Amino acid sequence: MYANIEFNPSAFKHGINEIDIRRAIEMFVYEDPLEDFENKYLLLGFDTKGTLLEIMYNHIDTDSINVFHAMPCRGNFYNLLRKKDGKNDR
Repeated sequence: MYANIEFNPSAFKHGINEIDIRRAIEMFVYEDPLEDFENKYLLLGFDTKGTLLEIMYNHIDTDSINVFHAMPCRGNFYNLLRKKDGKNDR
């Protein structure tokens, strides 16, 4: 997906390691720009244990990103998966 992935120290604030972040990026199920932010993106993907992670990053160039946030996916982002699949919130 991206040839070069750099990590801001804040990416590890919630205890997610580099291997799990890289796996989530490889196994992503959702990716989109964050609304109201320039060059900030949200990615949801599965880590090596099958946990859904939320990852936020900036593009450095077309082949490189800088990850600045990673943690287990919070409930509000699960709604994005429902919308992507065309399912209504209940």
